[in-house]
Amino acid sequence: MKRIRRALAITTIIALAITSTGCTSIKKKRNLEKITVAEVTHSVFYAPQYVAIEKGFFEEEGLEIDLIGAYGADKTMAALLSNEAQIGFMGPEASIYVYGQGSKDYAISFAQVTKRDGTFLMSRNPEPNFTFDNLKGKEVIGGRRGGMPEMTLEYVLKNNGLTIGTNRDAGEVNVRTDIQFDVMAGAFTGGEGDYVTLFEPMATSTQKAGTGHIVASIGAESGEIPYTAYCAMESYIDANPDIIQRFTNAIYKGQQYVRDHSAQEIAEIINPQFMELGMDELIEVIERYKANDTWCQDPLLKEESLDRLMDVMELAGELEERVPYDKIVTKEFATKAVNGD
Repeated sequence: MKRIRRALAITTIIALAITSTGCTSIKKKRNLEKITVAEVTHSVFYAPQYVAIEKGFFEEEGLEIDLIGAYGADKTMAALLSNEAQIGFMGPEASIYVYGQGSKDYAISFAQVTKRDGTFLMSRNPEPNFTFDNLKGKEVIGGRRGGMPEMTLEYVLKNNGLTIGTNRDAGEVNVRTDIQFDVMAGAFTGGEGDYVTLFEPMATSTQKAGTGHIVASIGAESGEIPYTAYCAMESYIDANPDIIQRFTNAIYKGQQYVRDHSAQEIAEIINPQFMELGMDELIEVIERYKANDTWCQDPLLKEESLDRLMDVMELAGELEERVPYDKIVTKEFATKAVNGD
């Protein structure tokens, strides 16, 4: 078992972290460099990262990962800005927001991992013949306003001809943005909303408990988008290009493993990260993400992908001015990882 520490929650400055310690023989033999990575949430959606941890790909690159959970892109970015983490794992929209504020030091994305939304729309009741028209006049718990899950949901609803608003009698869809990301599932099972969007493994766990039913994949509906990528402050990248390169190399190895192996093989590797799920459930979740073509096969974040992300942000009314690709994305490290440089 690799040595990682996962924080249960952080605010602008991380308040709590728990440490899990396993075999340290590799660390004793090698002088591993420790870096803290803040992830936006802990989900099977990020399987390539957990494969890289559990297979020892980071250690092969001379790195020890201190993994903390931020539970929201805003909090993940806060961890970077407060120097609580060196690398953030979240949607590139957070970097766009910071750059747009005119910050002198801002986050730059260097490795993309997921290329679709990872949430699933859940209903209180089974809807085997679900269409998005079923949402007319209903209330959907959609997440924090301006976050990728909420903006992608709006994008999908509008593309399906629905109107977002509070006049439910007129058939408008009321998208709730007042419920914190980490309590959306609890709010839904507690009686809030008619529908909710949830990541895995929470979606499958909720369905297994009989308190919700998966009726649609938001990722399948939205199309490809740079949903989650690694980023670091420009100043950190400039000062530590070797660490960023080695980190990207490890992630690329994780992506290749996920590409080339079955859901069962992946589940066996990342099972220690998701002990709350039975093996059959974990395999089911991975198969669902594989079927959606969720994961990038390499870490290159392309310009056309970022353009589509900004299309989504504009449609949601969250982007006043588009940001130049080469200001918030670097292809240098991903290109070298793929080419084996």
